[in-house]
Amino acid sequence: MSAEKFSSWSYTEALPLEDEVLVRARERAHELGVTAVSPGTAALITSIAASSGARNAVEVGTGAGISTLALLRGLPQDAILTTIDVDIEHLGAARETLADAGFRANRTRIITGKAQDVLNRLTDNAYDLVLIDADKANVLTYVEHACRLLRAGGTLLLNDALDADRVPQPAIRQASTTATRQAVRFVRDRDDFVTSTVPTGTGVLIGAKRG
Repeated sequence: MSAEKFSSWSYTEALPLEDEVLVRARERAHELGVTAVSPGTAALITSIAASSGARNAVEVGTGAGISTLALLRGLPQDAILTTIDVDIEHLGAARETLADAGFRANRTRIITGKAQDVLNRLTDNAYDLVLIDADKANVLTYVEHACRLLRAGGTLLLNDALDADRVPQPAIRQASTTATRQAVRFVRDRDDFVTSTVPTGTGVLIGAKRG
């Protein structure tokens, strides 16, 4: 990365102003060892959620609730977010984050369990937005489910789509990088999606399902 490009990336990451709720959420994430979405990525998620007008959304990988909060701050007030995580401690931290932010409990369906098991039970073509930020071992499976769950006009967001900047380097073949490449290509090659990958944070794939 050139000095100029790095400077631009650093500027955009530092630009969002995060409030005390997000500061405390990031402290919880650090204590739990959770890798949270970057400030730039959180701001992007909120912007896309706000522009989507989504009424039903799914998040795969709740973490400490930072991306969950980013979604809810962008979604309409009558939207319902289903968020899935296998770790009970993570979900407890997320509940604290959402309570701090003043969101009612009925705005979210917080589900404990393996994401692939929960996703199997969700209805086809019933969701407007799906955010994936979970384990790389199953990322292709999550993306396949997302494509099934989204209705026409829906939006797919895949965080860490560059796998910490390893995806662009062909020589790197570690498992997480290979899985991420497969997931990105899977969406890119579908006729019913248009995609773009932006370098915010560690990369975000944005996929729009055609009408």
